[in-house]
Parts: sequence; structure tokens; C-alpha cells
Amino acid sequence: MSDYSIRLARAGDAAYLPAIERAAAKLFADDPAADQVDFNEVWTEDGHRKLIAKGHCLVAEIGETIVGFLACQPFGRELHIWEMDVHPDAQGQGVGAVLLRACLVDAANSGFRAVTLTTFRDVAWNGPFYSRIGFAEVEDLEAHPRLAKELADEAAAGLPPERRIAMIRFL
Repeated sequence: MSDYSIRLARAGDAAYLPAIERAAAKLFADDPAADQVDFNEVWTEDGHRKLIAKGHCLVAEIGETIVGFLACQPFGRELHIWEMDVHPDAQGQGVGAVLLRACLVDAANSGFRAVTLTTFRDVAWNGPFYSRIGFAEVEDLEAHPRLAKELADEAAAGLPPERRIAMIRFL
């Protein structure tokens, strides 16, 4: 295990997060189903700063270098994960799992009833990863219109809808 730490993100951290997202997105470069997706289109620094201001975003650091992040936003009693990325140089060390578990602790301590996200069903570090940490696929999207809209927006942006799922973890 590496010597990394997890903390709440600060506004100044936003400058480093788009580069981490771009680096992590390169893992999808060989996926033919994602050939319509421009993985250089990532959350902007300003977008991250706005999410950070809501108080639930996290970063992972090795020393003083940010190597991963989890960006989320409250929606009523649910906390939605918009993005979680770990720089490829720091992957395979448990950083993503610890970020996710820290998010779940923060959400529970903050009174949320669930954490939600959308992801690829069949990519090992996406759907199966979240399943191992207790997330379940949302099968009744009519009961979750916000998540249904997010999946529709993703399809409109070029993500393959047959491979995308919404997931939830009740707290």
C-alpha cells in the first residue's frame, strides 16, 4: 500500500483535477464502443470549484501531489458522484476504493440516504468495482427520473447507452 491520504477538496485543488481526469480517460482509448467520445472534454476547473464549494468533494494525495479525486453533488437526500478518477501512475494501490469509502462515510455522516452514480456496466473499474463496494444497478429508472435523465444526456453526448447504467448505494 502506498503512503496516500484522503481529504476534503479545497478550491485551489480544482486546477489539478482536469489533468487527472484526462490522464485516467486514456484507459478508454482502445475501447471501440467509446470511439465517438471526446475524452479531452472533462470537467473544467471552474466546474470543479463549484462542486468543491458544496462541501463533499474529496482528493487523494501522495505527499503533496494530488493523484485522485471524487467529485460529487447533493441532490436532496442523495449525494451523486459525477466523476471519480485516479491518475494512472497511482492506480492499483487502492486509492479509488478508499476515495469511494470515504465518500460513503461523509454521505452517511451528513445525513444523506443514498449515493448515486452512472457508469459503464462492463468495464472492470466501473460497474463491477462499484458493485463490490455495495452499489446496485437501478433497474426501475421511472422511480429515479434524475438518473434516467443523466443516462439520456450521456447517450446524447455519445456514450453507448447499452453499456451505461445508474447505480445506487443506500446508507
